[in-house]
Amino acid sequence: TNLLAVAKQADMKPSEAKVIHQRPAVIQELEWWLQRSRGSSPEADPVKEVLFSFYNGELFRMLVTYDQYRTQGLTDEDMVEAISATYGTATRPVAKMIFPSLHVYNDSEKVIARWEDLQYSFNLFRFSYQPTLGVVVFSKRLDALARAAIVEATRLDEQEAPQREIERQKKQDEENRAAQEKARPANKANFRP
Repeated sequence: TNLLAVAKQADMKPSEAKVIHQRPAVIQELEWWLQRSRGSSPEADPVKEVLFSFYNGELFRMLVTYDQYRTQGLTDEDMVEAISATYGTATRPVAKMIFPSLHVYNDSEKVIARWEDLQYSFNLFRFSYQPTLGVVVFSKRLDALARAAIVEATRLDEQEAPQREIERQKKQDEENRAAQEKARPANKANFRP
């Protein structure tokens, strides 16, 4: 699935996707909130938001956040039972999910249960900083490529930061100089001590 198809399904525009990194691969995120959706009943849907992540335009991960009030009181076992009815038997790995994007600030959360096959991984977790449950679904192949690209993009950003700062400062100095030159004649002619 690609960005165009997901945006269409979510009744959004592809241009609403935020570019997180542009090299060595384009990493984008598209955030969908339930209240934006037409035709869905907020009372019936426990999903609050979905963050779609794309690697060169291809969907590689979905971070689903459930509404805390629609899941209030549900235990981990209740959630595992409900999801297992659709996806089969879960495993209980001793693992953490790491979210390497700007949206979730490189958080990591303990996996409650996991459903997976050779291509995809479906992971239930509870946010540690709020009483909310979530699910991360990802393509194993594309997620590995995206993670490597994100690491490289971060390395490149850090390596290029000093030069970007020099260029930013030069631009700021030039803008200040131009503003001074523009203001000088008018102020000089009108200045009366």
